[in-house]
Amino acid sequence: MQTKKVSPWIALIPVIFLLVTLSYTILILEGSPHIPLMTSAIFASLVAMFMLGAEWSEIEEGIVETIKMSMGAILILMIIGMVIGTWILSGVVPTMIYYGLKILSPKIFLLATLLMCSIVSLSTGSSWTTAGTVGVALMGVGMGLGIPSPMIGGAIISGAYFGDKMSPLSDTTNLAPAMAGAKLFDHIKHMLFTTGPSYIIAGIVFLVLGFQFGNNAMDLTIIDEMNQGLSQGFNLNPLLLLIPLIVIGIVVMKVPAIPGLFGGAIIGGFAAMIFQGSTIGDVVNALHSGYVSTTGVASVDELLTRGGLNSMMGTVALILCAMAFGGVMEKTGMLEALANVVLHFARSTGQLVVAVIGSAVFMNLVAGDQYLAIVIPGRMYKEAFERKGLAPKNLSRALEDSGTLTSSLIPWNTCGAFMIATLGLAPWTYIPFCILNLVNPLVSIFYGFTGITMEKLDENAEVQTEIA
Repeated sequence: MQTKKVSPWIALIPVIFLLVTLSYTILILEGSPHIPLMTSAIFASLVAMFMLGAEWSEIEEGIVETIKMSMGAILILMIIGMVIGTWILSGVVPTMIYYGLKILSPKIFLLATLLMCSIVSLSTGSSWTTAGTVGVALMGVGMGLGIPSPMIGGAIISGAYFGDKMSPLSDTTNLAPAMAGAKLFDHIKHMLFTTGPSYIIAGIVFLVLGFQFGNNAMDLTIIDEMNQGLSQGFNLNPLLLLIPLIVIGIVVMKVPAIPGLFGGAIIGGFAAMIFQGSTIGDVVNALHSGYVSTTGVASVDELLTRGGLNSMMGTVALILCAMAFGGVMEKTGMLEALANVVLHFARSTGQLVVAVIGSAVFMNLVAGDQYLAIVIPGRMYKEAFERKGLAPKNLSRALEDSGTLTSSLIPWNTCGAFMIATLGLAPWTYIPFCILNLVNPLVSIFYGFTGITMEKLDENAEVQTEIA
């Protein structure tokens, strides 16, 4: 594309500009990351045109191509907003919160949240679906029990990403082996070696946190007040709990996520008319603008005033801005130039794993999307793993251990922005409690340096594959 070779120093210029503008806007001005990301995309384009000889038409093509990669995620995000709106209007989420408050106790809540989200996400293959449905309800239950929201968010995200990472229905679980040249189920089995210990550690931490928190006296008046507000504001019928099960069943039956989730939103709308006496106008308004709670109980109204397609528009804009910057950097070869520098210093197997994980984290930070964090390092390091005689599933595992899991920790990343918007979390506060997401990359690095589970390339199998 460009007439000049891309120097790593030139490639660093837009990255430094992005980091400076993001830091200043977020930390000093206390603003949103949208404008720094879009400004950085324009700045990167100017660097490419004046320092690399790139044409604007080609840069624009790269931006559009990259945005296309995220359109599926954007549509899912918008539909999740609709699901939340109708599921609150119908009483699905209030019913889940009501019975959860009666059953769960602070001592086991965080561990139970981890397990519940893991099961749902493993069944659906979607961390976003899990957070947007079960996660929203669990957040309400946990807050009703007096547990800090960052802890609840960490347990939800840890469980949601365990299932997303290990489910054959997940897009990233299919994308990583495709980039590395591995087989899907070989990839999933190989991830058990890193994800298994990480999950056990997360379970122990959440159990300990729960017991420590459970030693404090529960304020039953808050729970009673919430339950009273829920029961007065909604017709709480146990049959409403069938709706999340139906949606999970639809996805398990391999119905694509977009029509499956939209079906869940429509089912929620019908349930609202049947159980809550809502009108078609109420349902349409909930789909578009979300639900406004007027129970008179401040904690309930704050929790249940959310959802709707409009509620996700700020996040959609953030994704588009991030994709614009990532598209410029990829199309102009600046990302490749930076990755090549890292690869130059990756001599041993452990260093190679660190290079993959570091590059994936870097991509999540700079490009703002987990797909690019899997695709770009996957492209860059595939031949390096072959030269080392390492099986492709080692690369695909490292891509998911980092690209998939760290995406939710970055507020301007598509995944981080989604989790923050959906669960109502403050940026950065929940990160220390995303135990699985933090531990898993470290376990992967440990295996890289020790050689544990780092399987060698089966040359005979490769030859047979090439002949076939």
